[in-house]
Amino acid sequence: MNDKPFNPLDKKNLGLSVADALLEQVAFRLQDIQKFDGAGVYAIYYAGNFPFYKRISAKNKNGKFNWPIYVGKAVPAGSRKGGYGLDEQPGNVLFKRLQEHLASIEDAENIDTKDFYCRYLVVDDIWIPLGESLLIEKFSPLWNKVLDGFGNHDPGSGRHQQQNSPWDILHPGRAWAVKLKENKKSRAKIVADVEAFFANH
Repeated sequence: MNDKPFNPLDKKNLGLSVADALLEQVAFRLQDIQKFDGAGVYAIYYAGNFPFYKRISAKNKNGKFNWPIYVGKAVPAGSRKGGYGLDEQPGNVLFKRLQEHLASIEDAENIDTKDFYCRYLVVDDIWIPLGESLLIEKFSPLWNKVLDGFGNHDPGSGRHQQQNSPWDILHPGRAWAVKLKENKKSRAKIVADVEAFFANH
């Protein structure tokens, strides 16, 4: 038994309230989300037939959506420059971020946009990073924990010295990703990492 008094204003409890509020939202097909304003957090779910994702997909069928494959955030411009972005007008940054993810999935050769769903929550600026961190801690999403690179952007002309990401190796198709240096990990090693992840979850 925990004898420590419950403090609803403890930062972890406040973060959990954000995470819980997100999980209460209706899940929409990622490709069907209509334009909206705000910053916040989101969870993306996979429910298709990609062979390495069978265990995730099984958790997300029949309207259940119990295991996100990716969790992320979209913050106002002021937050990215080192401040909290307090009182910044975020515009539609969360919608734009989800559209970027949709474009990445559309470009990938071996996964289909119709198999991806999303919950999102518009949140006051200061709670966004904490809410995202606790969701990642709670669910250990594959694309956050093992298969890095889904959220990457084109680094731009003359800045392609970084390695191609594990996500792009397993899901080739983004035109800008092929310009990057070859990843030191082989596809076989990346697949083994994915299989090891599921063995431990």
